Amino acid sequence: MARSSHPKKEIEAALRHAEDEGWRVEVGGSHAWGKIYCPYNDDGCRCGEFCIACIWSTPKNPGNHARAIRRVVDNCTLQKLMHDLMQRTAKG
Repeated sequence: MARSSHPKKEIEAALRHAEDEGWRVEVGGSHAWGKIYCPYNDDGCRCGEFCIACIWSTPKNPGNHARAIRRVVDNCTLQKLMHDLMQRTAKG
């Protein structure tokens, strides 16, 4: 079943970026619209600090919140390692 879309288009685009990178998006929670979960969820990945991020339903600045979501996804330590490894193997 497909998840519901975020009402702010910038944030929805950031969530799709996260999903494209393998992150899991779960809608619902106590004080947030939802959360994103790292596909690796490894203890060595910055102590797991960034393996989960909250997604707010009505942030003060949706553009800033969307950039923060992308930053969490793009700065995942293990994800960077995997991308580097894939690039090296593709080059031969």
